[in-house]
Amino acid sequence: MLRSVEQRCVTGNGEDARVTELRAAVSRLRRELAAHPAELPDRGVAEDELASLHAMALGDAPEIMRLRRSLLLVAGSVGSVSALAEALTQVRKAVELFGRGA
Repeated sequence: MLRSVEQRCVTGNGEDARVTELRAAVSRLRRELAAHPAELPDRGVAEDELASLHAMALGDAPEIMRLRRSLLLVAGSVGSVSALAEALTQVRKAVELFGRGA
């Protein structure tokens, strides 16, 4: 079954499943980044934007353009770190669940 961007899959507790997915993906990347031993020049940028994504995921309907902006900053900050690639991909897919912004 196909659903439009406006139709939301809701979890058993009434929460938008996309928000749940985003929160899980962001939490995973935050944990993996915190555990990554290498000094990254833009680690602070990535951590700040992940905190912003986390805050947006706590709300009901995150602003799509802000989600995408934060994703781009995180990807630019840690995108070349292969150890974080899978977790970053999970965040990207979670952001894509929200569709295109106007």
